[in-house]
Amino acid sequence: MPSSIARPAALAVAGLIAILPLSMVSCSAAQKALDCGNTAVKITGDIADVTQAYDNASNDSVAAGKALQKLKNDLDQVGKNSKNTDVTKAVADLEKQIENVQKAADKNEVPDLKPLGSAAGNLSSVCTG
Repeated sequence: MPSSIARPAALAVAGLIAILPLSMVSCSAAQKALDCGNTAVKITGDIADVTQAYDNASNDSVAAGKALQKLKNDLDQVGKNSKNTDVTKAVADLEKQIENVQKAADKNEVPDLKPLGSAAGNLSSVCTG
């Protein structure tokens, strides 16, 4: 009788050993997606800060500069932590849009923020989708 119990128990243990690494991988992937999504939320807030600085009647260049720097820092976190090619591409596009906004600000022009918002939306959808 004990040998008949031992075989199913051994199979169950072997199955558990096979499943555990898979669950760890999926938890790791889920954690990365969650981290990316959380950072995308931060970036959306940063873009709102940039928009608010430029929507301000005085076009607050100091606040805009701080918001752009915070956006760059948060975006760097996403880029460093992701090995996903779609995320990397979305980060690169957003970096390009940040550069465009910065160039316009350096020329004392009010930048077009729509491409910046679109790039951030793309990053959010890549991270969460």
